[in-house]
Amino acid sequence: MGRAKKVVLAYSGGVDTSVCIPYLKHEWGVEEVITLAADLGQGDELEPIRKKALDAGATQSLVADATQSFIADYAFPAIQANALYEKRYPLSTALARPLIAKLLVEAAKTHGADAVAHGCTGKGNDQVRFDVSIAALNPDLKVLAPAREWGMSREETIAYGEKYGVQSPVKKSSPYSIDRNLLGRSVEAGPLEDPWVEPLEEVYDLTQAIANTPEQPEYVEIDFVQGIPTQLNGQALSPVALVEQLNQVVGKHGVGRIDMVENRLVGIKSREIYEAPALLVLIQAHQELESLALTADVTHYKRGIEETYSQLVYNGLWYSPLKDALDAFIQQTQKQVTGTVRVKLFKGSATVVGRQSPHSLYTPDLATYGAEDSFDHKAAEGFIYVWGLPTRVWSQQQRSGS
Repeated sequence: MGRAKKVVLAYSGGVDTSVCIPYLKHEWGVEEVITLAADLGQGDELEPIRKKALDAGATQSLVADATQSFIADYAFPAIQANALYEKRYPLSTALARPLIAKLLVEAAKTHGADAVAHGCTGKGNDQVRFDVSIAALNPDLKVLAPAREWGMSREETIAYGEKYGVQSPVKKSSPYSIDRNLLGRSVEAGPLEDPWVEPLEEVYDLTQAIANTPEQPEYVEIDFVQGIPTQLNGQALSPVALVEQLNQVVGKHGVGRIDMVENRLVGIKSREIYEAPALLVLIQAHQELESLALTADVTHYKRGIEETYSQLVYNGLWYSPLKDALDAFIQQTQKQVTGTVRVKLFKGSATVVGRQSPHSLYTPDLATYGAEDSFDHKAAEGFIYVWGLPTRVWSQQQRSGS
């Protein structure tokens, strides 16, 4: 069934995306398949992946270095928003999807393709994130999802690929499904599908087991300028270098593991293991800096905005009017969020032990209980009377009515 002549396929080098190449050509009549592998700091050698696509029948195999944009344009805004889906998951995988979608749409325009494609199945969140993001960026572009429609088992998929020169996995594949990028790792499937089963240490890679962590605590200082992390321990670093270095330091102390049952957009619950050492600590540090620099009403109102923001990103609505509106609010709140946060790392815990800001609203002579106290204690009585007046009137009415 012919749907498009030229297609740009999001390509990872795995079985599903590799089999998509001959499947698109032989089953759906696509004449040219151009693959696009995005380097998001996943640690893979991209040259073998590029070559594998050509061997599988791609007419061109593109590789895009998107690491700087990934951190600066996607991760850092999410840190400003303190984005934690269901108050736990810092969206380390979800944040990559709108960027990959953007790269696909741009490549389709550059190469004159009339469709883009991905290898997502019908059960996950990523299919939604890709499809909706692509539709937002270019609503006229067709989106093809062969793996969502071909109905083949894992074994059948491998056999189909082998017919057309796609190499099968060299060794017995891991029972886990793993996605990795510069922000962290997500792990699911295999034994993890039973939420009662404790993850084995083999599941983790970026974080040390507590038994192997240093016996002494380590302190890190993170500088922020308008909510954006800029320095680590007094050293100015690029966005990518800052995240890379912080991942190493934080992971060494066993910080950054998440084991959760989350609610997927498609209506099912999924047990997920995440490792996001740097991202979790950056959000924690950013929240603490906001506690100094934002007024109480802005802080409290922003918490609701943050929850909505996290749901939008998780649900694939990065490019949406509501997200744009929330971005404007968040950027306004960040103008004074400049300063330094000191974090203590020890045996699986990250504890903020110091924070300072030139825009701090913390006033020592008002906060102190010492001799320097300048707070007018006499004013409290009148304040409490007025503050409690509605409750007093309500109570009197209740008594008189009984």
